[in-house]
Amino acid sequence: MEKIEHIGIAVNDLTVSIPLFEKLLQTPCYKTELVESESVHTAFFKTADSKIELLQSLSADGVIAKFIAKKGEGMHHIAFAVTDIVAEMKRLQDAGFELLNALPKQGADNKLVCFLHPKTTNGVLIEICQDINS
Repeated sequence: MEKIEHIGIAVNDLTVSIPLFEKLLQTPCYKTELVESESVHTAFFKTADSKIELLQSLSADGVIAKFIAKKGEGMHHIAFAVTDIVAEMKRLQDAGFELLNALPKQGADNKLVCFLHPKTTNGVLIEICQDINS
């Protein structure tokens, strides 16, 4: 894994959270995106070499809505950049980590992504991601 690519934060309402994080980070939101396959609306902020991703659920039964109902708003996942997601998925699976998807899938911000089950990562949802253009 190369670096922390972004930290994902589950929020109830991007119209409230975007201005809050713009003030907090002293930087504008540079991109919002709907990811229909994951039922989320995302907003991104650049901070030095990393990013913050805010995630709002598009439906009451979406993954983010369920997360907020259970744990409240807050940190949802940490994403690490990788150069070869397929090789990294194999390495992690061979090392005993449980993957939540068998193949990389299209994620936000022009990335291929795979998540690791938190029960195999001390309760932290880990995402690995590769730029699609890599």
